[in-house]
Parts: sequence; structure tokens; C-alpha cells
Amino acid sequence: MALDQFVTTVQTLSAQGNFHELSDHLSKSQELLVRNPGSLDNILDSLDIQQHSMGYMAVLAAKIHNIDDNFDDVFSRVDTFIGQCNGEQIRYAAHSFAELAHLVTAELVKTQLARGTALRGIGLMTRAIRKIQLTETSLTTIHADLCKLCLIAKCFPPALSFLNVDINQINKENNQFDAAYLLLYYYYGGCIYTAIKQYEKALYFFEVAVTCPTAAVSHIMLEAYKKYQLVGLLVHGDKPRETVALPKYTSPLVTKFLKPLCGGYNDFVSAYHSNNPEELRNVGWKYQELLTVDNNWGLVQQCIASQTRTNIKRLTKTFVTLSLQDVASRVSLESPQEAEKAIVEMISQGTIHATISQQDGMVKFATSPESYSSPAMLRILEDNVSTAIHLDKKVHGLEEELMVSPAYIKKVAGVRGEDEDGSGSTRGPSSSNAVSSVSGKLPGYSM
Repeated sequence: MALDQFVTTVQTLSAQGNFHELSDHLSKSQELLVRNPGSLDNILDSLDIQQHSMGYMAVLAAKIHNIDDNFDDVFSRVDTFIGQCNGEQIRYAAHSFAELAHLVTAELVKTQLARGTALRGIGLMTRAIRKIQLTETSLTTIHADLCKLCLIAKCFPPALSFLNVDINQINKENNQFDAAYLLLYYYYGGCIYTAIKQYEKALYFFEVAVTCPTAAVSHIMLEAYKKYQLVGLLVHGDKPRETVALPKYTSPLVTKFLKPLCGGYNDFVSAYHSNNPEELRNVGWKYQELLTVDNNWGLVQQCIASQTRTNIKRLTKTFVTLSLQDVASRVSLESPQEAEKAIVEMISQGTIHATISQQDGMVKFATSPESYSSPAMLRILEDNVSTAIHLDKKVHGLEEELMVSPAYIKKVAGVRGEDEDGSGSTRGPSSSNAVSSVSGKLPGYSM
């Protein structure tokens, strides 16, 4: 009887367009739906996806909570729902829509090992994002779900179509947005860029995850910081260590709590900048178990290989010509053949400019032949200028929006009032609060 009343209420409130009351009713009825899994299919058949999208979504969420062996049926229903649901109702209940996506993602990840289901969810999450995204540059919590599934399935193009768009707006889902999903989006995004060897973008994404304003650090930030240090070596290994230091606006909590938790990584970075390949390898092997558990052993191996290239690049700033034997000796390679192989690879990548004489085994280093006057270079310059102009306009637009924001005006007026009273002061979180937050239950970051 109660379930019949549920269906009637959903149909009535949906027809009236009374979504606020409908949302409250669905929230109160969720427990009832979860307790009656055998009746959910009949309820779904009684509701129209387009007209009763909010009610249909609540029933689907209840089915996922009681999922057993009928995953394929539930997944098919969710797929159909996302394609046919009413956009107006869904955007009104954006938080519930996102929660449905999170439940589906969790189930896909759970069954991935046995059934390889992660790949099936990528298209579904892509459509779900488009459904509630206000603009192309707005971030939803479902972005993190998509990136996670792409990582697990090792299928990166769908995620890259979103990662390559600069985010400048948070899609508030009924004024709710869990910061963990923002951190996960940038962490998973950094992992994806690392996997496809776009290290500069990966470094940026890890930096955003680490430097987000915070009153307490999380496990996500810790994992991002570990990868930030290693990817930083791949991008800026030939520069002073200070080059990859965190920006000045980074929360002091990051330096205070994260760095002590990354002792092995700190030692590895120090060994890298010692320019001693043997010392670097020894440090790597010393912490191999830790690095393997963190799924960072592959990155460490790349860093060890990168140090050799960095040392060769450093030679180009000191010498004009060197024999392959001398190069091998100075960068700790076993033979001139290995040195030649490394130099040829660096020349093909454009990292250095040099010629190798096959007659006497001599390497002649040269400066870049680029004269910066070619049509291709002019095109690059024009593209960069256009990007800078667009960015400048965007910043001015955001600034204007901020200046007329009621919250900003209220804040500024409050600060002025405090200054006039002579009692203006700022208060930050105490270290005891930060410590308790770190030691408590933290958001997950599994891939």
C-alpha cells in the first residue's frame, strides 16, 4: 500500500512541477524502497522516464543498493535512463543524479576483475556528465568517476576529451560538492597524463591536487604529492631542485604533514640531483618495496633512465666535442654503444642537437638550428598569443563576476567593519585540528 502511495505521489508532484516537495518525498522514501527490492521493477514499469525522472532515479538507486546477480539488467536500465531522462528534473536533483553515477561506478569497479565491466561504464559516464554540465568548462563530481573507469580499463581518449578542457567553474550540485571529487579528478587526470607520457600536464594536475586550499591534508593529496615529486624529475630533472618546489601559495599543512610521510621519495629526489647514477639506483632498490606498494616503481625506473639523459644534456653545456667513450664514462654507461644509443634517441626527440662521426666515434654538440622565422614557428607564436588573450579576457570576466557577488560584497563589508572597530584579525585552523583530520578516516584514492 505504501509503495502504491509512493507511485501516486511521484506522478502527482511530477505533473504539478513541484520538484522541491518531490525531492523531499523521495529522500524520506529511500529507506522504504531499499527494504522492498522485490517490488522495484513493478514501480519502474509504473513510472515514465521522461515525465517522472526524479522518482525513476530514486528507484534505480535503491535497486543498486540491493544488486545481486542482475547487474546487467540494472546497468541496462541506468543506461536507458541517462539517455532518456528529463534534463530539467535531473538538473534540479543534480546531487542525486551524481550519487547514482557514483553507485554505478563503485559497482563497475567491484566487478571489474571478474567481468571486466569498467569499459562498459565509460560511455555511460560521458553521457551523464554532458547531462548535468552547465558549460563545457564546468567540473562535476562525475568527472572523477569517468577518469577512474578510464584508468582501470586503460582506455584514455574519453577522459582526455574532458581533461584537455581548462576548468574554470565548479558545477554546484544542489549547492553540494564534495572536495574529495575535485582532488580525485586532478589525481586521476595526472595518472592518465603520466600513462600517456604527457608529463608536463601530469605535473600540473598533481600540483593542483596538492595545492588546493585545505584545512587538513588527505590521502589523495599524499598520493598526488608522491607522484608530483617523481614526475617533476622527468619534466625538470635538468634544472635545480628548487624548480619543482611547491608554489608559495601552498597550504603550510602540506609542508608540515606530507613531506615527513614521504621520506623515501625525498631521499630519491636528493639522490637524483646528486648526479650519481649508482647512488640513485641504490636508493631506488632500498625503497623498492614501498615504491611497488604505491604503484610508483615504474615511474622510478623511468626517473633512473631519465638521469642518464639529464647528465648527457648537461655535457652539452660544457663540451663542444666528446668521444662516445668519454660520454659513457661521464654518465656511468657500460659501453660507447649504449652512449650512442642514448644520444641518438635524444637527438630524435629534439632534446639535444648533435652529430656523431662513425669514423672516429666523436660526438659534436651543436646549438638549436631553429631560427624562429619559419611559418610553422609564426603559427605557434600566433596560437600562444591568442591563448593568452583569451585567458586575459576570462580572468577579467571572472573578476567582474566576483566584484558584484553578494557573498564577496558581504565579506568585504564585514572586513571593513572589523578594521574600523580595530578588531580585525584572521584565524586559521589549529595544528591539533589538522592532525586529527589526518589521522581520521580519509577519502579513498584507489585506481
